Amino acid sequence: MADQAFVTLATNDSYSLGAMVLGKSLRNHNTTRKLVVLVGPNVSEPRQSVLRRIYDDVKVVDVLDSGDTAHLALMKRPDLGVTLTKLHCWTLTQYSKCVFMDADTLVLSNIDELFDREELSAAPDPGWPDCFNSGVFVFRPSVETYGKLLQYCTEKGSFDGGDQGVLNGFFNDWATADISKHLPFVYNLSSIAIYTYLPAFKQFGGSAKVVHFLGQTKPWSYTFDPQTKQISGGSQEAPTHPAFLLDWWTLYASAVVPMLQEQYGDEPFLTGCMESQESDTTVTTETVQVESSSSHAPMEPVMSSEQRKEQWEQGQADYMGMDSFDNIKRKLDTFLK
Repeated sequence: MADQAFVTLATNDSYSLGAMVLGKSLRNHNTTRKLVVLVGPNVSEPRQSVLRRIYDDVKVVDVLDSGDTAHLALMKRPDLGVTLTKLHCWTLTQYSKCVFMDADTLVLSNIDELFDREELSAAPDPGWPDCFNSGVFVFRPSVETYGKLLQYCTEKGSFDGGDQGVLNGFFNDWATADISKHLPFVYNLSSIAIYTYLPAFKQFGGSAKVVHFLGQTKPWSYTFDPQTKQISGGSQEAPTHPAFLLDWWTLYASAVVPMLQEQYGDEPFLTGCMESQESDTTVTTETVQVESSSSHAPMEPVMSSEQRKEQWEQGQADYMGMDSFDNIKRKLDTFLK
């Protein structure tokens, strides 16, 4: 299907790591569609070089310097710069239909059947199910739709300050107009929603096709020991299922790191900034490492998924630690942002 494509966006070097793993996961599950990545101007040339080995098309987009309608819209709403960059996916008119996937998603099985869906098909957001989550959605590229989206941004803005607010405002009949455009949650399983409904995850989680690492803490924020398969570090503000983190890191270490080392030399780690996809503000600086077990003593391992599920189901949440009120509040605040 040369006229259909999976599309993602990497706004910086950190998100480029996610895009690399996403692309590899799509290839590993034998997609028959093209792979396209939109990259921001801050993505370095070595990272772009690796992306070109994974994706069919690497397109640099810079809304600030485009000189088109997006430029004018951005002058009125500078806070929506990265959002408008994401909307560039509607300009890919060489394709008849596309599936957009955030760079912090991971494909667990072949999902080519999504191309049977129509615009705008998406899964409900775990925070407000009458809204769709914009991490995975089916769309039809169109210059006309792109223009209308920019106009909407200029006139209405975004109710959440990001692309999800814009898209839900623009496609405002999603919740009620056509149930066939409601993707099953397994196509966009939120990594931080798992523990809010553990019985459902136990029943249906094995059918997950796409996991979405929502929240500020991304997979590349953790540390991984490939010899012991241990993951450590990160943040407990948005707990992520250890099995999905292990899937991400195993693929990253085996398929992506060798290509990165060809660009950077045999460095044992990569350093980048963990930046929010909704803004250009640097949140924190993280070190993304692939360590040997001899580099230093391992940090305390993440609690296994079964252990934590059992504790929650038995009413034995760690209210003095990771499940304390303050931690839960921080998790909710991060999600609502």
